[in-house]
Amino acid sequence: MYHCIAAPSWCSIPLFILMGAFATIAGFGTYIYDGVYKLTRRWPGALAIATCFGSAIFGAISGSSLANTAIFGKLVLPEMDRYKYDRSFSIACVASAGTFANMIPPSINFIIFALFTEQSIARLFAAGVIPGILTAFVYSVSIIYRVKKHPELAPLEINKAKLTMKEKSDAFKNLLPILLVVGVVFIGMYSGVFSPTEAAAAGCLVTLVTGVLKKSITHIKDLRDPLRDSANTTAMMFIINVGALLFSRIFALTDIPQNMALFVQNWDVPRFVILLGILLIYFFLGMIMVEIGIYALTLPILMPIIISLGYDPIWFGVIVLKLSEIAAITPPVGLNVYMAKAVAGKGVTLEQIFKGIWPFCLCDIVVLILLIAFPQISLWLPNLLMGK
Repeated sequence: MYHCIAAPSWCSIPLFILMGAFATIAGFGTYIYDGVYKLTRRWPGALAIATCFGSAIFGAISGSSLANTAIFGKLVLPEMDRYKYDRSFSIACVASAGTFANMIPPSINFIIFALFTEQSIARLFAAGVIPGILTAFVYSVSIIYRVKKHPELAPLEINKAKLTMKEKSDAFKNLLPILLVVGVVFIGMYSGVFSPTEAAAAGCLVTLVTGVLKKSITHIKDLRDPLRDSANTTAMMFIINVGALLFSRIFALTDIPQNMALFVQNWDVPRFVILLGILLIYFFLGMIMVEIGIYALTLPILMPIIISLGYDPIWFGVIVLKLSEIAAITPPVGLNVYMAKAVAGKGVTLEQIFKGIWPFCLCDIVVLILLIAFPQISLWLPNLLMGK
């Protein structure tokens, strides 16, 4: 068990967590939001759309949906209140957009899924890119439609003057730090220069140096909180993962997964019916459990069944992560909703936020259906970058 946890691939988890912590204190969230807002300000519901795409971009460095929700909640909710956005709508938008970090690499959940199922971390990262961008696009279309139909959601007009070259240049400058970090991590990883763990270490270093150059990090004491928070998060996750690995080993010794796979193969039903049943299991478990617990409980049994039915395990990982996104904003757990409520403070109830969440849940379900119906949406990029 010690050698499993001490394997180099597990080091990518604390390193990506630390990279996100460095990005937070370096003010990357502010740079990203300001840059994206400059590009989207002419659209209806511009602040909400900027929140969606800003969260998607910041997800490429944070890896945590709760961190995304907290950071963007603090950034955008005061501005949305100033422009008289409906509180239920604005807080629901922040909570829903925060889930993009579950799908956009370097998602911590993708790493854990890969380690539990012995799949390629790099392939899973690549498989999450297009679904993540697609979700942000569907959210934005939904926001534009809803704001046009119900102007009271975002009643005040924001500056709709045409962007000047200076504003475009400023937007690019704001996005440059995140583009630099993402470029180093992913170009290095997919060019073969870095392994996923080395890419995480390089991302940490580039994020730290960028924060120093931007004068967001000015003293060694500024590193104390991100290092401590990263250590606490890593310790918590590794304790859970050790228990999950023990659970998996017990199942492997009893041959339960293999026997279950053989049993299911003998069912006289279409394989899609079995897949639908498995997805319903994940959907309902997601309402009452966190992702790591779900993976520990289900993957040792269900992954052999998925493979025996002929489904691609990378594609299945994307589907499971998409269901995790939906679970993060649905009751009774809905951790992102509780985080958004904590950031928003008083003046809105959980019931009002959940009421505002449902249109975004419908968008997620539409994307989920597309991913199931067209597996190449998630498989095209990893096959292009790494071959079949």
